[in-house]
This record gives sequence, C-alpha cells and structure tokens, in this order.
Amino acid sequence: MDNEFEATKQRVLKKEPKANDIQHGGNHYKSQTIQPWDYIVSNNLGFLEGNAVKYLSRFRKKNGIEDLKKARHYIDKLIEVETERLKEQK
Repeated sequence: MDNEFEATKQRVLKKEPKANDIQHGGNHYKSQTIQPWDYIVSNNLGFLEGNAVKYLSRFRKKNGIEDLKKARHYIDKLIEVETERLKEQK
C-alpha cells in the first residue's frame, strides 16, 4: 500500500511544464506580458494574421528589421487574399 500511495503522490506532485513555461531558441516571447500565441488563439486570428502578430511582437528582441519585413510579407499576402475575397463577393 505504501508503494501505491507514494507513486500516486509523486504523480500529483510532479508538475508537468506548460507550453508557455518552455521556449526554444531564446527568450523573446517569455519576457512578454501576453505571449503572441495566447493573443492569436484568444482572438481567433488566422495563419497570416497570427504570423504578422508574432513577428511584430518580437522584432525588438530578436531579429529587428528582418522581423518587420517578415511581418510586412504576411500582411502583404493578407491584403492580396482579402482583396481577392472582396472581388469574389461582388
């Protein structure tokens, strides 16, 4: 019985890390008040919008102008997609 109790106790006490507790490749997201993926999910943003948010939120702490260019690239594609969608609605 003691072994069962101890095993159960260890499972309860062992806290598995959450995704927000881990960051691979730097700390440019963990230091933010709201992590970009939490904002993206909470606001139901799509792939293009989400990537723009990601790059805009990290540019000062990671790749500077290069991240701004990446964000602009996703925004440009979003503008193309939305422009085409609006044309099709007419």
